[in-house]
Amino acid sequence: MGKSQQPPAYGGQALIEGVMFGGKKDTVTAIRRKDGSIDYFHVPKEQRPIAAKLKKIPFIRGIVALIESAGIGSRHLTFSSERYDLMPGEEEEVEAEEPSKLVMVLGVAAVGVLSFLFGKFAFTLVPVFLAELMQPIAPGKTAQILLESLFKLILLLTYISLISMTPLIKRVFQYHGAEHKVINTFENQLPLTVENVQSQSRLHYRCGSSFILFTVIVGMFIYFLVPTDPLWLRIVNRILLIPVVLGISFEVLQVTNLVRSVPVLKYLGYPGLWLQLLTTKEPDDSQVEVAIASFEKLLEIEEHGVEVLDKKPELEVASDSDTAILN
Repeated sequence: MGKSQQPPAYGGQALIEGVMFGGKKDTVTAIRRKDGSIDYFHVPKEQRPIAAKLKKIPFIRGIVALIESAGIGSRHLTFSSERYDLMPGEEEEVEAEEPSKLVMVLGVAAVGVLSFLFGKFAFTLVPVFLAELMQPIAPGKTAQILLESLFKLILLLTYISLISMTPLIKRVFQYHGAEHKVINTFENQLPLTVENVQSQSRLHYRCGSSFILFTVIVGMFIYFLVPTDPLWLRIVNRILLIPVVLGISFEVLQVTNLVRSVPVLKYLGYPGLWLQLLTTKEPDDSQVEVAIASFEKLLEIEEHGVEVLDKKPELEVASDSDTAILN
């Protein structure tokens, strides 16, 4: 790949004891099993003509991408959560008790989308009620919108801070850091070695954490365009504007990524990077190995097909000290 050639964009997701990476047609997860080995899970992206057309339309493509990501991500998260603490072979006993594959896949995807929508509704409406309680001391549209946005930011930071205190989520955040480091290594056109990956930043402009923060900022400006009184109309506006906020925030995320090399404009993405200081942690070498294995397997599948899933990586097992899982 030449220096002037733009590398393809890949996305990822941190999981329980693993990382998922996705390209245009495939998504691959690698997880560290209980015995220290690396296991894989592959999910092809369904090529829906309607969705493909919608993803070419600005402000709409982001919503479609988010819904698809929620469904696919849930399947990978289910795989990692069910297998990471099992010895190879034990999953066969679990699978024998599960419903049909079709029912399971549809169920997991639906739960992922519904969970995303429920979280977005709660994240949007709870600050509205909190701001409304402050009406006696902070009346007026401007004060209410600023308060609402402040409560939304406090809610976001508090939630992230609280969950990051749990050992399991802390390790997920470490895998999140490993995911970003691998992508940064690839985009900087360096060999995917543990040493090279560890030298990279754990932050990335195209991260979903940045997107979440942008919804707070973008939402604040959009809310100035609609009335805040009475309360019922404010609630209706907030619900109806959710797709608008999501669509615009997605475009803002894309723009900040495009201008990240421009001296002045690069600072537009800094608020999202600051939030990633909470949602990512520095990974250890064992976690980086898993992230590298996942990304390299995705590249292999893109080049040679799913048959490569039968091949095992050269480095499968780490020492006990590297693979200890904090419960």
